[in-house]
Amino acid sequence: MENNDFRAKQFLPFDALKGFYDAISAETIEMQDKKLLSDDIFINLNEKIKRIEKGDNVLIKYYYNFDYIEIFGEIKKIDKIYKKIYVLNSVIDIADIIDINVI
Repeated sequence: MENNDFRAKQFLPFDALKGFYDAISAETIEMQDKKLLSDDIFINLNEKIKRIEKGDNVLIKYYYNFDYIEIFGEIKKIDKIYKKIYVLNSVIDIADIIDINVI
């Protein structure tokens, strides 16, 4: 009889990632669509971007990885050809910016 119990246990379900699926479902990420800016907001934002310079401390709100995030820091570089702004260790596409303020 003892031998049969061992054989039965041999075929029990085995969860190598015990708790993993519970943790994943608890960490659901709410994905946001990228907002389209109105003409007035776009023109205002464009004027703000034209006035910023390397060395300015800025607060930028931008779309990244299906979410809106904010970053505060010094502008290291503005690449007008590829339309990117370098702040701290981040490279931000100008097209993803929805708000920028010089602090």
